[in-house]
Amino acid sequence: MATTNDHPGEQAAQDPIKLIGIRDSALSLDEVFRAVGDDAAGGTALFVGTVRNHDGGADVEELGYSCHPSAEAEMRRIAEKVAAEFPVRALAAVHRVGDLRVGDLAVVVAVSCPHRGEAFEACRKLIDDLKHEVPIWKHQKFSDGTEEWVGAC
Repeated sequence: MATTNDHPGEQAAQDPIKLIGIRDSALSLDEVFRAVGDDAAGGTALFVGTVRNHDGGADVEELGYSCHPSAEAEMRRIAEKVAAEFPVRALAAVHRVGDLRVGDLAVVVAVSCPHRGEAFEACRKLIDDLKHEVPIWKHQKFSDGTEEWVGAC
């Protein structure tokens, strides 16, 4: 009798990267969640980053994201790294560029794995690495008239 780890569903999928994108229009939780659906996945972790109304003690009035032309390729590189490190059944990541308002979705990532712990860990690694390594910059304008650029790299 085969052990649980011998079952194909316990392993990473052959091509787990289902959706990677930089978008200049509203992001969809449903699109990302559907992209990571997999019958062998017992756990799906989803992270949603939204525009908040403050940063560093100041009130945010406006916010815009811009990116380097290589941003989507960098997202894919990071997704491939996460998929190699965890038994990922399906993975998706989309990031918004352009002008956003408070409450808008800025980034949505999701990972499905055979078990919940793996899904949580893989999702955390994915969003943390995307935030630190993908060349996407945030331009914040504050209510006091000051502004600030925040870079991912």
